[in-house]
Amino acid sequence: MDLDALIQLDKELLLSVNGSTSLFVDNLAMVLTSAVTWVPLYISLFYIVVRNNESMKQILLIICCAALCVLLSGTVDDMFVKPNIARLRPSHDSQIAMLVDVVDGYRGGKYGFFSAHAANTFSIAIFFSMLVRSKIFSVMLIFWSLLNCWTRMYLGVHYPGDIICGLIWGGCVGLFVYYIVYFRINRYISSGMRFISSQYTSQGYLNTDLDVIISVLVYTFIYALFRACF
Repeated sequence: MDLDALIQLDKELLLSVNGSTSLFVDNLAMVLTSAVTWVPLYISLFYIVVRNNESMKQILLIICCAALCVLLSGTVDDMFVKPNIARLRPSHDSQIAMLVDVVDGYRGGKYGFFSAHAANTFSIAIFFSMLVRSKIFSVMLIFWSLLNCWTRMYLGVHYPGDIICGLIWGGCVGLFVYYIVYFRINRYISSGMRFISSQYTSQGYLNTDLDVIISVLVYTFIYALFRACF
């Protein structure tokens, strides 16, 4: 398949998931795509880091690694990749813009390759999944990332190809930060204990604390559903 065929497929896939006739779903996508909506999640992630690490050095290391994930995934994308690749968002692309359903006039910035939302959220999801090592926790964070990705296509501000490349880059960043940065430094500041208990993950995180994250995600989604009604 040549490049032109891939671009055409990308457009067709976008139009299959973009927009709807439902004002409720429109509102839901707008609420879910907002970074402000997920502030409680970020606070709860900070909470479990503080609760489950034995020293300030470890806590600061994790915070710095999470910030590095965002820096390498989203900031690099916005500052270097988007302006140099210069692929127009569907909402700004004259070849398809008239077919794209936008919500409340929201069209995003001019360029969309690759998706910083996808890269940022997936890098955080992968990094914390590796850090905590809990299946249900990992599934919930990955679901959160993919939910954000869906909103970007629904709102017509990213092609599926933008999303896929963002996920790949974000996943690579999350793994890089964990193995190359966190894992190597943590060996020198951690006791290295491994936990064998049903109350803890193998990395020493209390399962009851992880329930806080899951609850926050569930309640945030309920809040988004409520907001979408008005």
